[in-house]
Amino acid sequence: MRLAGLVALAVFALDQASKYAVVHGMDLDRRLAIDVWPPYLNFRMAWNQGVNFGLFSGESDTTRWILIAVSLAISAWVWMWSRKEASKPLVQISTGLLVGGALGNVVDRLVYGAVADFLNMSCCGFSNPFSFNVADITIFAGAIGLALFSGGGAPKRRKTP
Repeated sequence: MRLAGLVALAVFALDQASKYAVVHGMDLDRRLAIDVWPPYLNFRMAWNQGVNFGLFSGESDTTRWILIAVSLAISAWVWMWSRKEASKPLVQISTGLLVGGALGNVVDRLVYGAVADFLNMSCCGFSNPFSFNVADITIFAGAIGLALFSGGGAPKRRKTP
């Protein structure tokens, strides 16, 4: 699980560094929008108090703490569950992506009270109204990776004497 830990640490550091650079370094929390390479890449500040796309958002402290507890519980469960397949590097990488991203968003909830989302991408006549962050990308990639790379196919049959 060493590889999973290293990936989680790298993801966490990249997520927090990118949020700090954009929110504080570029003052996106005050400017609210920066066109980087329109329409393909823009920075749009969004404070997400819920989960993906603002689902289950609420302004109460109770909602915030419930989401922190759920994120930590899921991260711990995924970590423990993936240990049974620790010999598979792609499972370890996927675990690190998911856990590192989840912990990055937990820190946001602790520090800001909401998750700092800022990436906004559109293309080909489609205007995306939603913002996301590095942690969201890695959580999604980690979940897909775990679905694809965990498990070993059909269970082994016991030999009958």
